[in-house]
Amino acid sequence: MESKKLSLQARERLRRRYRPANVRVLFVGEGPPASGRFFYQADSGLYRAVRDTFASVFPAEGEREFLEFFRSLGCYLVDLCGRPVDHLSGNQRLKACRDGEVRLAGILKRLRPEIVITVVRSISANVRRSQQRANWAGTHIELPYPGRWHHHRAAFLQELSLVLHRIYKGNGACLL
Repeated sequence: MESKKLSLQARERLRRRYRPANVRVLFVGEGPPASGRFFYQADSGLYRAVRDTFASVFPAEGEREFLEFFRSLGCYLVDLCGRPVDHLSGNQRLKACRDGEVRLAGILKRLRPEIVITVVRSISANVRRSQQRANWAGTHIELPYPGRWHHHRAAFLQELSLVLHRIYKGNGACLL
């Protein structure tokens, strides 16, 4: 499927369209992909991995539009960095992630989720510093990015499935 490249402002408008009134579970990625693919455009690898995991945990919901279902559970995905960083050199990328900590701290202060799930382990320290800056205390879960390596994708699916079972236990009641 050909990806439609949206401007950063259009991406953020699309993201906000799916923000629940009460964010219970905040997923945190590194940044929107430079390719133009985007979770809330339903065309990224992360979208497919998250959707597939939710479908395995909530098979009865398979007929619903996934992004609407994701929102109905109080789930929301944001990025540490407001701009793509996956095309940057290593040092530039580290600096962009470090700079993104203030941005994420502001998001945490506004949304006050119960649970934060980091979907790429390389930004875990950035997310922890953002949590401290925001004076946020809740459950923080770190997952490997479900990228091109099969074992990372399998670990992501397995770990997220376990988390979803613990959080919702099939009835929508948050248990963590």
